[in-house]
Amino acid sequence: MSISTSLSQAFANRATFLTQSSRDNTTAYRVFHGTVEGETGLNIDRYGDAWLIQSFHQTLTDSQLVEIKALLTEHGDYPVVYNDRSQKNSRVMNNIETQEQAFAESESEFQENGIKFTSKLRHEGQDPLLFLDMRVGREYVQQISHDKTVLNLFSYTCGIGTAAAVGGAKRVVNVDFSSFALEAGQKNAQLNDVSEVCEFIQSDAFPAVRQLAGLPVGGRRNQRMPKYPKLPATQFDLVFLDPPRFAKSPFGTVDLINDYQGLFKPAMLATKSGGTIVCCNNVAKVDKQVWFEQLIRCVEKQNRQVVKHQWLDCHEDFPSFDDNHPLKIVALQIHG
Repeated sequence: MSISTSLSQAFANRATFLTQSSRDNTTAYRVFHGTVEGETGLNIDRYGDAWLIQSFHQTLTDSQLVEIKALLTEHGDYPVVYNDRSQKNSRVMNNIETQEQAFAESESEFQENGIKFTSKLRHEGQDPLLFLDMRVGREYVQQISHDKTVLNLFSYTCGIGTAAAVGGAKRVVNVDFSSFALEAGQKNAQLNDVSEVCEFIQSDAFPAVRQLAGLPVGGRRNQRMPKYPKLPATQFDLVFLDPPRFAKSPFGTVDLINDYQGLFKPAMLATKSGGTIVCCNNVAKVDKQVWFEQLIRCVEKQNRQVVKHQWLDCHEDFPSFDDNHPLKIVALQIHG
């Protein structure tokens, strides 16, 4: 099956979704999820008034690009940016024309359920400034955040924090190591006039969350710890935990396969009794039920209890095999 045929089918499959997105003032979504829809490693998204094509396994040919661009413009006559990320570390490697490059690096806006977000299709990082499959998480947080305190760990560009603030949160604390990401988060807050309730802490997540939980910071053996912001022990009504798959720092190792509990425990302890912690795991090989049971055991070891849980499933612009999406999101209400 040709790429254009697969892409045409993807648009047809999303007809109802796209109509609803227009009603909801949502102008950012995935139109082609290649791994499931016929072209492994090829993703195509709309970000406001632009199309973004990303290939992760192999470079698209010129003829393939022409074919895709022709079909995309039938659904919206927007500029098309192609980011070839098929090389080492998934970094954008391909050169594009000067005018196209200037557009890709320019700052623009899009909306999701009426919330405004900043966008750059090429920037100093490598991933887009908002992960579209996390839309369901932002919707959930917006709905339950009124008059609550919110901790957003591994906040990246603070999409979750922005949604919480728009939802009426009285305090939102965003924590991320990247100053670039937090600057984008500050712009998102400004776009939605919620800067007064949003805080931005540039810090490794380990010392931040362990201090908030009232635990010693510690660190990896034989590693000298760098300076970090000092924070008082604080519990929140809502904690959002969305770590990367794997990362090392002097303070600890993020490992979503072998040691999710290393982060989950302090994040859970920073959650008030009666509060909610939303846990995310984006590793496909991690079994959903096994991971869930590990979370429950970790809560119980701290003499606390999960009294209610809710799974958050990605929207239909991110189809999956057998409804088993790699991104697993569960909200746990904690007592004790």
